[in-house]
This record gives sequence, C-alpha cells and structure tokens, in this order.
Amino acid sequence: MTDATLNTDLHGPEASFGDYIALLKPRVMVLVVFTAIIGLVAAPGALHPVEAFAAILFIALGGGASGALNMWWDADIDAVMKRTAKRPVPAGKVTPGEALGFGLALSGFSVVMLGLATNWVAAGLLAFTIFFYVVVYTMWLKRWTPQNIVIGGAAGAFPPMIGWAAVTGGFSVESVLMFALIFMWTPPHFWALALFMRSDYDDAGVPMLTVTHGRRATRVHILVYTVLLAALALALALTSVGGPVYLAAALVLNAFFVVGAVRIWRRDEEASEADNFKVEKKFFKLSLLYLFLHFGAIGIDTAIGWGGLL
Repeated sequence: MTDATLNTDLHGPEASFGDYIALLKPRVMVLVVFTAIIGLVAAPGALHPVEAFAAILFIALGGGASGALNMWWDADIDAVMKRTAKRPVPAGKVTPGEALGFGLALSGFSVVMLGLATNWVAAGLLAFTIFFYVVVYTMWLKRWTPQNIVIGGAAGAFPPMIGWAAVTGGFSVESVLMFALIFMWTPPHFWALALFMRSDYDDAGVPMLTVTHGRRATRVHILVYTVLLAALALALALTSVGGPVYLAAALVLNAFFVVGAVRIWRRDEEASEADNFKVEKKFFKLSLLYLFLHFGAIGIDTAIGWGGLL
C-alpha cells in the first residue's frame, strides 16, 4: 500500500478545487457581488477602476468566507437535510478542520485587503458582516429561535452598504434603505421555501417558523412582511438612487409580489399539498428575481443619469 493510498483511506478523497469553490456558496455570492456593485456605482463619487474591482473582489471573498465557516459549523444538520447533504463537508470531500481554516484565512485576507484597497470603514463593515453571519446567525440564532432568518437576514443585506462605504467612507439614507430592502425580502423568500421544504427543517431540528408555529402562521407572516417590503421598495424610489426605471420596476414587481403573498395567505394545506405547493414555489421563484430586478433598475437609472429625478 502506497503512502498516497494510506492517506486516502485515513482522510477520505482529496478535495478538489471545485470543492473549495463550493464552500464559498457561489450562488449566494452572485447576489452578494451584484448588490455590492450596485451600492458602489450608485454612491456619490467614484473609485479608480482597479480599486473598484479590488473592492468587489474582496467583498465577494468575505462573503465566501462566511459561507465556508457556515458549512463548517452546520455540517451536522447539513448532512440530514436533502437540500444540503451534498455540500463538501457532510459529503466528506472537505474535512471540518479544512473548512474552518479556509474560512478564517479568507476572512482575515478579505477584510485587510479591502481596508488597504479602499478604506477601513468598508473593511470594518465587512468584518462585522462575517461575524454577524457566522456567530450571530449560524452559531446562535439558527438553532435557537424561529426568528433566525428575520434577524440573521441582516448579514445578507450588508453588501450594498459595504459597496457604498467603499466609495464614500460612510453611510447614508440610500445605503440604509438598500440594506432594508434585502433585510425585509429575506424572511418571505426563505419562508416560502420552508413551506414546501418543511420536512428538511423538521429532520434537522432547525426551529424554522413552519416547524415551531406551523404553516398557517407562516403564511400570515409572509403576507405582513411582503406588504412592509413593498412600502420600503417604493420609499427607495424617492431617494437619490431612485429614478423612473426603478419606480416602474418597483411598482410592477411589488404588485406581483403582494398578489403572490395574498394567494399564499389564502391557501390551506390540503390545497397546497394537492398541487405540490405550486403557488408557494411560484412565489419563491419570483422572489429570486425580485432583488436582482430592483437593484438592476437602480443600476440602470445610475448609468443613464436618472437617479434622483423623482
């Protein structure tokens, strides 16, 4: 038996480059990068193109570091849930220690390099975002309270604020409202998923609202949060980053989103199970487009020079 064979037997198959990319949660990173870019380009002032590229790269790496640390801590429940069982750590492709070391190294590197490339306000906000997602949400809230996704959603809402701070060195009403848009979107987005994936959360012992309060209460919460979300989205249109394109997009998208939430609210469990949660899945798919189209509209108004015309 060769040394290489012995090493494989003791430690499992050697992790590939793709396994480490998977630790970064690339699908989540797409949203992080996109909203950070919009926060950066919509901010007053400008960075040199090289600085702007570096800022987005290090924000993305910070988001990926959060994902790696999340997978390290959640390996036990990821192994139980169908949706996450094939992730690198529960699948045995990356050891927990490797995921921890990778996440910590990437966290430190991304924060320091963002500070050097832009400013330390943006770097501090990135550091807080990583801490909030890993410690506050993953280690504390996720397994403790059905409000896990409500409070924990703040971690995913920081990227546009970081992008804005990278340019301006501070915060503003506009960046806070962009944060609030993502923050209020997160609960209905994940609760819609939980409605048709409840068995996963049951099996893993995660106190998602569908598990602790039932689907009926979850449907009510989705409607309430969606109405509040629509008000926030329209309020953003009246700031310096809003414009005609954003206003039109917000009116249409939020009309569809509210109608979808009302339909979910009116459903009962027999009807939902009879059609395999068709309405809930449709709402969830719409929610995936919701943020991209809102932030894309901000980007268009900024590019045209229509921001603040309202």
